[in-house]
Amino acid sequence: MDALVIRPETHNDIEAVASVTTQAFLNATHTSHTEQLIVKALREAQALTISLVAVDKDTVVGHVALSPVTISDGAVNWYGLGPISVLPEQQGHGLGSQLMHRAIAELKKINAAGCVLLGDPNYYQRFGFKPIDGLVLEGVPPEYFQAISFVKDFPEGIVSYHPAFNIS
Repeated sequence: MDALVIRPETHNDIEAVASVTTQAFLNATHTSHTEQLIVKALREAQALTISLVAVDKDTVVGHVALSPVTISDGAVNWYGLGPISVLPEQQGHGLGSQLMHRAIAELKKINAAGCVLLGDPNYYQRFGFKPIDGLVLEGVPPEYFQAISFVKDFPEGIVSYHPAFNIS
């Protein structure tokens, strides 16, 4: 992966992003296998605030999506990270970490207040994410719903992702 570049998605990447996302979650547990449909629906709703691709020698090998979330306490400028996808044969080589670091940097550039995600706490804590008492995603174990704040305080309330996440 000497020629790896992480850049914003372009129109020409759409099919490759769908393929990478499908392949990345093909054998994953705890998924409904709709991640590629979620990305498509976010894009079509113009709710895909940040969409980054990892390209290795002209081939898309990874992708990360960020979209606005709402929080019942009225907090603004909060985003949800996900899905994040890396081709199975590229996993375990640091590509996901590079996408995470770039996604966080891009959120800071747009003055995001913070970011939430649903995922393995053992993986995402290395990027500063942690479960926050009082910040809830209904229906999921609280240790898997994590947040990072770029401002002083964390909001408190129920988090709602874009309706695209309810696609089946």
